[in-house]
Amino acid sequence: MLCNSVKTGQEIFANPFSLPSSFAWDNYSYVWSVASFNAYLKNSVFVTVVSVFLVLVVSSSAAFALARYRFTGNTFLYLFFLSGLMLPIRLGIIPLFVLMKNLNLLDTYASLILTYTASAIPFAVFILTGFFKALPKELEYAARIDGCNEYRIYYQIMLPLVRPALATVAIFNFVQTWNDFFIPLVFISSDHLKTVPLGMTNFFGQYQTDWNYLFAGLTLATLPTLIMYLFMSKQFIKGLTAGAVKG
Repeated sequence: MLCNSVKTGQEIFANPFSLPSSFAWDNYSYVWSVASFNAYLKNSVFVTVVSVFLVLVVSSSAAFALARYRFTGNTFLYLFFLSGLMLPIRLGIIPLFVLMKNLNLLDTYASLILTYTASAIPFAVFILTGFFKALPKELEYAARIDGCNEYRIYYQIMLPLVRPALATVAIFNFVQTWNDFFIPLVFISSDHLKTVPLGMTNFFGQYQTDWNYLFAGLTLATLPTLIMYLFMSKQFIKGLTAGAVKG
């Protein structure tokens, strides 16, 4: 993909597996400016970052309450969250479309953010609840003796201890949201609101496909995911290792 992104279209058709004879850097400048890739990138970054942030805030607070407190309906509420794992969000796309239409949210960022957040919360609650349950109760007892309220116990004591789990949830949701094509295809019709996967379809024509521009766009589209993983890989590996030990 990287090699083909700096080839001309004729060179790709002639020998797609060879190294480029000359580097066609104009492919990237065309994709970035003329093909509006910069606008698609901004849309994807905004939708993905906001969705992941909301998922982490909602799921971490819900998981903390479910894992650390005993109350009536605790088990039922936990199973209610887990029920969201049984059915993929795509099965309910028609009711979702009708709901977004009735709320006048079609062709807006909100339709994407709400859908991504709601679909990711069950998995995030499932992961984070297990990590919160593994934390020793003595930490809470000591914090209450020192005068900490429930918010400080959650935010300043418990939340930093589950950073590996938060990183794992963030990376999984970031990759899933960033690469999703189906939800924007259903909810977004304006070109200036398209995300990167949906914008990439502009390079596919009825009779011709601009493969050199497509490969350049795909190369640029992989960079944010790669950068995020490099920055959070340490916490991500810790989260996977801790999950394996618990299992």
